Amino acid sequence: MKEIILAKNGEIALKGLNRRKFEEVLMRNIKWRLRDFGKASLSCMQSTIYIAPEDSTFYDFDGAIEALRHVFGIASISRAIVLEKNMEDILSHVCDYVENDLFDAKTFKVEAKRSDKHFPLTSPQISAEVGGKILSRFHHLKVDVHNPDVTVMVEIRDRGAYIHAGKIPGAGGMPVSSSGEAMLLISGGIDSPVAAYMMAKRGLALSTIHFQSPPYTSDRALEKVVTLCEELTPYTGRLSFYCVPFTEIQEALREHCPEELFTVMMRRMMMRIATRIAQEKNIPALVTGESLAQVASQTLEALYCTDNATPLVVLRPLIGMDKGEIIRISREIGTFETSILPYEDCCTVFTPRHPCTKPKLAVLEKAEARFDYEPLLEKAIAQTELRMITG
Repeated sequence: MKEIILAKNGEIALKGLNRRKFEEVLMRNIKWRLRDFGKASLSCMQSTIYIAPEDSTFYDFDGAIEALRHVFGIASISRAIVLEKNMEDILSHVCDYVENDLFDAKTFKVEAKRSDKHFPLTSPQISAEVGGKILSRFHHLKVDVHNPDVTVMVEIRDRGAYIHAGKIPGAGGMPVSSSGEAMLLISGGIDSPVAAYMMAKRGLALSTIHFQSPPYTSDRALEKVVTLCEELTPYTGRLSFYCVPFTEIQEALREHCPEELFTVMMRRMMMRIATRIAQEKNIPALVTGESLAQVASQTLEALYCTDNATPLVVLRPLIGMDKGEIIRISREIGTFETSILPYEDCCTVFTPRHPCTKPKLAVLEKAEARFDYEPLLEKAIAQTELRMITG
């Protein structure tokens, strides 16, 4: 018996004439994610990616399926055997292949799909014959077509007959890089990693930028952010990580600007730096983890002032979410425990006692005119360090 993996497309199936381009991106992403599990060929047909190991005996199916669960663009994953398209072959192998799945089950059903209409039996006829074969072998089982413990699938496709017991849910969404690229402003908190996950799910490739303020922030704070990026790579793929020295800018803001405006002015400086680095790399958008009204710098007025500092599109996937929803996703994707480690980032070390919640753009611009910040921005950009994070 030859085993393969079937990875079925999600939204890509709705893309009409552009579908092939999305499938090519998805296959490229799958090849990258499966590079360590053994040699396999990939092909695409009927909204399904076929992953066929050269030698299924030595292929790491469990590792490959776990990796595929995090690949955006896949709706479901199945480990299956491929057989000749005849009932004799199907009936002689089905019980042996699904035995482990049915061992502890009490109920089952057989679901057949016949995309090859030349096959002599209809889908109900295939289901009946296979179901009868299973009942004759496993006497403890009963048929339940509404809520079975196990669903045995028989798919008659152009290339062969495929048998598997159930589907493993995929990550859904669109393939990473199929929607372009954006620059994520990442802190050490809970929100920005969740924003990265959500934008990657919509097909964005991401670069990341982090602002470090030694000696006010520690090396452990930086390591924490790097770890968060590593934890994101199963979803995002490899990440470019830009680390910007931000201390001099923050000290200049503290010296020259009103305390109540400090946070919004700091965010504007961050947006300017992120914009210039993004533009050098032809990246057209920024991503932040901001949520409306969560903190003083995320009021409608503050967000307007922040956006005014960049000509790029600013994407805020968490904008309408509350903290409980964000924490739930953070736990699901595995970044929460790292995010709550007690190492301060640059956004918290100079927090004003009474921040302005309704800043005016004209007032901010007047305050910024009190000092020449351009040389500080240029210096920070020149000293920015880049590393690649592959997970």
